[in-house]
Amino acid sequence: MSNASTGKPETDNQTDWAQVSAMSDTDIHHDDDSPATTEDDWTDAFVCHGANELHAEMTRRQRGPGKRPTKEQVAIRFDPDVLAAFRATGKGWQTRMNEALKEWLREHAA
Repeated sequence: MSNASTGKPETDNQTDWAQVSAMSDTDIHHDDDSPATTEDDWTDAFVCHGANELHAEMTRRQRGPGKRPTKEQVAIRFDPDVLAAFRATGKGWQTRMNEALKEWLREHAA
């Protein structure tokens, strides 16, 4: 449980960890919010204690196989009216802007 004002965990943990450690699988109550797990659920699991390099490497977002290369992030300046026009088209405006630039390149290829 966390402190509502700071979001930090409360320091007075009242969990009886000895009792938790002594529980068997049959002592654990399972419902829709905490279903029982199977061996397959743990196939690709790894144990991490603290913020170590293994954890950082394993949790880094990765694109799946067969995906196109990721786009490159850059800082660029556009006129406010150009940005406003694309933003006014709603969600996905950056993709549409990218497509418009690709279309310009196709039309102006050397």
